[in-house]
Amino acid sequence: MARHIGSVCRLCRRENLKMFLKGDRCYSDKCAYDRRGYAPGEHGQRRRVKISDYGIQLREKQKVKRMYGLLEGQFRGLFKKAEQKRGVTGTNLLIFLERRLDNVVYRLGFANSRTEARQLVRHNHFTVNGKKMNIPSYLAKIGDVIEVREKSRKVRVILDAIDTVVRRGIPAWLEVEQGTFRGTVKAYPTREELTMPIQEQLIVELYSK
Repeated sequence: MARHIGSVCRLCRRENLKMFLKGDRCYSDKCAYDRRGYAPGEHGQRRRVKISDYGIQLREKQKVKRMYGLLEGQFRGLFKKAEQKRGVTGTNLLIFLERRLDNVVYRLGFANSRTEARQLVRHNHFTVNGKKMNIPSYLAKIGDVIEVREKSRKVRVILDAIDTVVRRGIPAWLEVEQGTFRGTVKAYPTREELTMPIQEQLIVELYSK
């Protein structure tokens, strides 16, 4: 399966959840989910039929995949990694997703969406601990310092993102040094800090079949 390149607003409507895939636009009155809060397509407004347990599990997995912008192989790989790690598999999976460099860049406020963050990372706009890093799937560790490269500090999309991050805030497990284009991973997020409505146990049940 290739990466989705169509309207991401349709994804939010399909999952019946605002996933903030278009950054600051999602906070405005232009948000398609707010304007048309029903499934996309010709029959989007029809009465929903009852979904099987498998269907519910599948929709939850698809929702989280789309939220973080991962392909099936990438997502399944992280799940296996979470399964092998000591602790609760579902929680481990969410923490791995949050530790991805593209997500950390987004959470720090250097990009307006994870898609935008992924593109910025790939285009060499960031360093990790002083070294150039262009791998969006890099898993940030405690103590890692993520910084906008000197030559990238006038890039308009980065400046715009910094100006608008106040709308969503910066999570407590990250720290941004004001005016320095630098952020630090202070800790790994706890399950309580991940406030999006995700039922990770359904994903565990799906992959455990």
